[in-house]
Amino acid sequence: MEYTVATFYLFADLPDFEAKQTSIKAFCDSQSVLGTIILAPEGINGTIAGASEGIAAALDFIRTDKRLAKLPTRLSYTDRKTFHRMRVILRPEIVTLGDPSVNPNEAVGQYVEPEDWNELINDPEVTLIDTRNDYEVEVGTFHGAIDPRTTTFGEWPEYVENNLDPETHPKIAMFCTGGIRCEKASAHLLKNGFKQVFHLRGGILSYLESVPEEESTWEGDCFVFDHRVAVKHGLEQGDFEICFGCRWPISEEDTRSPQYEPGVSCPRCADELTDERRGRLRERHRQVMLARKRNGTHIGERPQRKTDTATND
Repeated sequence: MEYTVATFYLFADLPDFEAKQTSIKAFCDSQSVLGTIILAPEGINGTIAGASEGIAAALDFIRTDKRLAKLPTRLSYTDRKTFHRMRVILRPEIVTLGDPSVNPNEAVGQYVEPEDWNELINDPEVTLIDTRNDYEVEVGTFHGAIDPRTTTFGEWPEYVENNLDPETHPKIAMFCTGGIRCEKASAHLLKNGFKQVFHLRGGILSYLESVPEEESTWEGDCFVFDHRVAVKHGLEQGDFEICFGCRWPISEEDTRSPQYEPGVSCPRCADELTDERRGRLRERHRQVMLARKRNGTHIGERPQRKTDTATND
């Protein structure tokens, strides 16, 4: 079966966000749509997957709320089942910065279309920053981009305070998976005195979808928050897996290491796992393999990182 994967987010005033949880979950269930949707007072952020008809119906249902009528959506396709359940989560923010005074509805940086991105980042006065977390950057990033080495987006304000200055960094260009993190990161920079702030419209996914590979300055794959793990140019399936031991992405090279054990460990964590944890992971992997033989799934088949939200980050 080919699955349609829809990623979306929209900052909107949703003071009644809690009341929307049950109806959205019930409708997605009725359409056999799986995935994760985050609702917050500031808007909606999600990734869902299923048959094309079910995805279209679910998106139409969400857009019946006039505040979400202009919800932009990106579609991609895969033969891999990307989710095993449907979750609609309530949170204070649709992407967690931890500073409620930062409001993208008030001001954000200048959007740069994917086809204009290369020209911008080739400007020697531009400081190019990857706003994603360390495990995402390891899978792939733009050539020459700064890695803030954050483990959560909530560390962004501290990174800015310690490393960036409006006088010495007059032009800042930033990017993230789908654009949502940059909305908040750019709003935060503007609030703190930075004047020329740019961000990639639609994020890395839009760039990989629309810019020919031969013209691309992207290096590696793009980490996504679903069972595909990563995607390449054209949003094709990437070559990474997730390690159950440490929950970091695993490359094909990692899988050839003697320290790699499917469903258990990779070279990053093999020497750190306790015997007890290794035993639990081996048992879970055994259950996953049995479920696959029965053409079923096991609830622990893919570990969720503590920082997982939706693929739009």
